[in-house]
Amino acid sequence: MPSANSDLWLVPCGKGDAEMKVVLLAPAYPPEMPQFTRGLAELGIQVLGVGDSGLGSLPPLVKRCLSDYLQVPRLLDEADTIPRIHRWLRGREIDRIESLWEPLVLLAARLRDRFGVPGMSADTVLGFRDKQIMKERVAAAGLRVPRARRVSTRAEVWAAAEEIGYPLILKPIAGAGSADTYRVDSADELRRLLPQIRHVREASCEEFIDGDEFTYDTICIDGTPAYENVAQYLPRPLIARTEESISPVICTVRDLEQPVIRPGIELGRGVLRALGMGSGFTHMEWYRTREGEVVFGEIGCRPGGARLVDQMNFTGDIDLFREWGRAITSGRFAASTERRFNTAIIFKRARGRGRITHHRGLADFVRRYRQWICAEDLLPLGAPRRNWLHTLVSDGWLMVRHPEWAQALEIARAAADEVTLYAEAANRDHR
Repeated sequence: MPSANSDLWLVPCGKGDAEMKVVLLAPAYPPEMPQFTRGLAELGIQVLGVGDSGLGSLPPLVKRCLSDYLQVPRLLDEADTIPRIHRWLRGREIDRIESLWEPLVLLAARLRDRFGVPGMSADTVLGFRDKQIMKERVAAAGLRVPRARRVSTRAEVWAAAEEIGYPLILKPIAGAGSADTYRVDSADELRRLLPQIRHVREASCEEFIDGDEFTYDTICIDGTPAYENVAQYLPRPLIARTEESISPVICTVRDLEQPVIRPGIELGRGVLRALGMGSGFTHMEWYRTREGEVVFGEIGCRPGGARLVDQMNFTGDIDLFREWGRAITSGRFAASTERRFNTAIIFKRARGRGRITHHRGLADFVRRYRQWICAEDLLPLGAPRRNWLHTLVSDGWLMVRHPEWAQALEIARAAADEVTLYAEAANRDHR
């Protein structure tokens, strides 16, 4: 069984003498970014990295694949970072400026605008970053979105809640994932919640959509999807964030022609048109209600995190890290789009507090399902337990796949129910 601590898609990076140069912001973070750096370098692209980590602290894979690197003091400080990059690039011809990390997609767009580099403008990218502008642009195209209001004061939150009604959702305007996202069922709950989100400067107060939640993921070339993926959250993230005992599952869908899936894909394609998508990765969330209505959730012009790209790779036995690089630099997608498996990732949360003391059920699970296991990355014994409220990855994960949806879910549920990690405080002896 492969370990996720190794580079799942690693092959030697060739730097060659290619003329094409791509500036990549944050080439080593989040954890999937080294593979995108590798994907570009394998195509013969000169990758010029920008980050706030020292060169010596970069992962070996990243250092091998970079042609040059600029360390800046604070990458998220645009006023400081843009002039530094400007001085560093003076005299060079740059073909692309990219970032796949949500907080930096606008910085990459502003740099493109400043240097006249091809790619989506800052105004276009704002539609993928600001959730209220996003919903307004999507709704203007005639697509179903939750009713929503931008709020930045308590008075605005109360006014929006009165207009939209309960239950509602409160989440940051420029957030990512489900961080600081809350379902609110009553005025009393809202009153209790408001002190907890004082650090959020702007939020979106939205209609709650009750239904199943899916992703719609693409690699686009000039706005047209060259690759499409759908995955289902089991359960939906808002539920998974409320119960520590849950092992959240995300499973890619092999058969995209199903009647329950096609309307979501058509919705996603409409969203891409409405927002003026160019070339690159997208990650969208959408809902299907019990009545069969499909409703837009939100979208980013970057890939999904928490190993979703690895799931898509295992779904078709392809390398989307490299194909993303090919799409943005040459406008081509060379991999097969055949979907061979439903691929599920199961996130585990240890019982107890402190350091991991033992795993239960893992050996039996591996014995029963070895041929369907793609990879695992569970915290080793002795490692400190992570805060499950702060990271979906939690205390590690297993990834499995099967050609049949029912069997893939059966294996995923076995991992969720039968594999358990235990943690204890350091001052207690495990017997």
